[in-house]
Amino acid sequence: MVHVKTYMIALVSSFAPIASAMMIPMWGLISAEEVALHLYEETASLMPSSVRKSSTKAKLTINDFSQGGNGGDRSKCDEQSHDNSERIVALSTGWYDGGSRCGKMIRIMASNGKSVTAKVVDECDSMHGCDEAHAYQRPCNNKIIDGSNAVWSALKLNREKGIEDVT
Repeated sequence: MVHVKTYMIALVSSFAPIASAMMIPMWGLISAEEVALHLYEETASLMPSSVRKSSTKAKLTINDFSQGGNGGDRSKCDEQSHDNSERIVALSTGWYDGGSRCGKMIRIMASNGKSVTAKVVDECDSMHGCDEAHAYQRPCNNKIIDGSNAVWSALKLNREKGIEDVT
């Protein structure tokens, strides 16, 4: 006899039960894709490797995390500037989730099949912009991963393009 475990994710009120084992509060998330990303990150260790896949679509943009760079102030997670040779990213406000993803590693896959893991060090602010703290840039769109030169290089992407589809 073969036993197959199934994992169901369903939103009930403001909680999502997963494998009837735990409840995850879901407040502060903007879209169904962000809910899926949150649930994926929180439950990946509970699921067999064949289930640990996420295909959340995003746009990869380029950011200068160095002191005096065009990224604005120091990174929100650690109040530091970073060398652009580090594989680091800033996430749009919904995914940044008030800093809950600071220091976590995320996997980014480009349409060319290359992938890289990068550390979350900052927020790409979707609410505020056009001021000194944000290098006078407009607010970040939703579903943005703002990556360092090292992230773009690892993915073998052309930085001159400035934006790429990723998952």
